[in-house]
Amino acid sequence: MPMEGWRTFDWAAVNHGDWPRWLAAIGRLPERPVDAVNHLDCPAITARAEAPLPGLEDALRDLIPWRKGPYELFGVTIDTEWRSDLKWDRLVEHIQPLAGRRVLDIGSGNGYHLWRMLGAGADFALGVDPTWVFVAQFHAVAHLLGETRAGIVPTTLEGFPQRPRFDTVFSMGVLYHRRDPFTHLGELKACLRPGGELVLETLVVEGDATTILTPADRYAGMRNVWFLPSPAAVIGWLKRMGFVDPELVDVSVTTTEEQHRTEWFGDRQSLVDFLDPDDPVRTREGLPAPRRAIITARCPG
Repeated sequence: MPMEGWRTFDWAAVNHGDWPRWLAAIGRLPERPVDAVNHLDCPAITARAEAPLPGLEDALRDLIPWRKGPYELFGVTIDTEWRSDLKWDRLVEHIQPLAGRRVLDIGSGNGYHLWRMLGAGADFALGVDPTWVFVAQFHAVAHLLGETRAGIVPTTLEGFPQRPRFDTVFSMGVLYHRRDPFTHLGELKACLRPGGELVLETLVVEGDATTILTPADRYAGMRNVWFLPSPAAVIGWLKRMGFVDPELVDVSVTTTEEQHRTEWFGDRQSLVDFLDPDDPVRTREGLPAPRRAIITARCPG
């Protein structure tokens, strides 16, 4: 979908079996109270008012599974599968300040980090994600927050018009799902203005610049994981694609505190189900347990 057309998209025509139910849930959301106040710069994306909103929790529960969060919306606490605030805390002190910037988040999910970007001062934050339930969740939260400075485009980066419009581009949890990581990096670069910053977060393994693990089948239960490079290998990829000043700013093992089963995620498996119960430093496939790196780099210019 062209970016200029995302606001006029025919949402009622979405071809997904659950979309009418999700759209109906959004339609049942109560109106935002006139005394409501938002807090976008704290771990839980928060909206508060003096009185609770009848019917709100039931409507939000119809949008399960909630993966990214947490949220605290007019007294309804959404305990999501991912504590996305922990990832934000690991990166926010290492990136160029977002104040006044136009930001793009590839694989944005329901938009949790878009709200944190606005809380950090971004002028506008645009998410790109093809998963319809996450798109529905974004619109539900945007309605409750009364926010128009963020948007979401229901497509992949491949279907997104790649033009140098953004000051900061985030790609978090996407690279390892791409069969061709170099194409992904090139598409991210094409979205950055000269001098703009890439914030890349991806699964990695320990090793030197030549270390790349290719799972034989699944990795931590995921079939669509193609390459697990070392941080040094990722930095080499970025240099090869013409990025400058790549810097490794964090490497962390993913814990079952950060990714966990909750009632807001529904009857679904999470990280604990994909680790070897007798050796939790390995996945149930016998591979190294999830470890994630955050690397920043700049587009030359």
